[in-house]
Amino acid sequence: MLQETCSAESALGSGSFRDLCRRAYRFMLLARVAEDKLASLYRAGKIHGGVFLGRGQEALSVAGALALRKGDIYAPLIRDAAGRLAFGEPLIDLFRTYLGSRLGPMRGRDGNVHRGYPRQGYLAMISHLGAMISVVNGALFARRYQGQSGVVGLASLGEGGTSTGAFHEGLNQAAVERLPLVLVIANNQYAYSTPTTRQFACKDLADKAVGYGIEAHRVDGTDLMACLECLGRAVERARSGGGPQMVVAQLLRLAGHGEHDDATYMDPRLREMPFGRDCLPTAEEQLLQAGMVTAEELAAWKSEVQETVERTVARVQQEPAPDPYREDWRALATAHLVDAAGGLEAPSAVVPLPTLA
Repeated sequence: MLQETCSAESALGSGSFRDLCRRAYRFMLLARVAEDKLASLYRAGKIHGGVFLGRGQEALSVAGALALRKGDIYAPLIRDAAGRLAFGEPLIDLFRTYLGSRLGPMRGRDGNVHRGYPRQGYLAMISHLGAMISVVNGALFARRYQGQSGVVGLASLGEGGTSTGAFHEGLNQAAVERLPLVLVIANNQYAYSTPTTRQFACKDLADKAVGYGIEAHRVDGTDLMACLECLGRAVERARSGGGPQMVVAQLLRLAGHGEHDDATYMDPRLREMPFGRDCLPTAEEQLLQAGMVTAEELAAWKSEVQETVERTVARVQQEPAPDPYREDWRALATAHLVDAAGGLEAPSAVVPLPTLA
């Protein structure tokens, strides 16, 4: 059974890989700036509910989303802002959901991470504890029964979720049925405040794949190029009939579990480990060294993204909040509400970033 460690050395000379790296970095940057703004809004008391940042996970997140194509199924989690944006979520919908705008996809009526467009294959998150694996399995079964082929489903998971029964049941089902599932596990060293030493006894989470008879891929989650190569390969293996693929990425959560958490329990020595790098400046250095971008381009992109985020937030802050006297309070599963259909405002257009050079 295949078990491999991924690197991007073979792809460095490809023009298409250059374009992919530039595009991926832009989404990483957009996610980081947007989430920094969310953290600021949370501290100012402008956000109800939690704020969970993907700081340190953007490279892995964006690589998974960009490996997919139209018609595929994507089940992101709370730290997947980069992947959500890369998969097609409008930036304005991210802020509309967190700020409770009535014009957002959840109409200001639900938790700020439970957003998605199921008809487009973008699933609204249920839980970070492994539950989304079986949901993706169900979506893949539906495609199979409809006679569709070549569809891949990607589910994100943290290392803590691998300790749950939902993980076992979902992955076992996918393995037995040879579903084209890609399971991306971000081993960020802590399940909330529980370290990996109290989560699993195996040396490497990728070793768990052997017990399910599926293929495993290991990758440095701080290395954008390696993540792009690894997730691209895993998705294509699943699409071509290789069955479920497990991708395990080593990285470090560079924030608390949420903005309410000061993470004083975290071992400071972990930041000195190779997986403790910040993937965003690491990606910048990679792109510069490979000649894929110039310092002037990076500076221009940062300025443009900052302006876009500020403009989007200013717009959303002027939008109406939910009005209890105008709501019909139907379940979101009904045809009237799902995906903003049935007379509601259509899904928002993306606030555009400048075209990539």
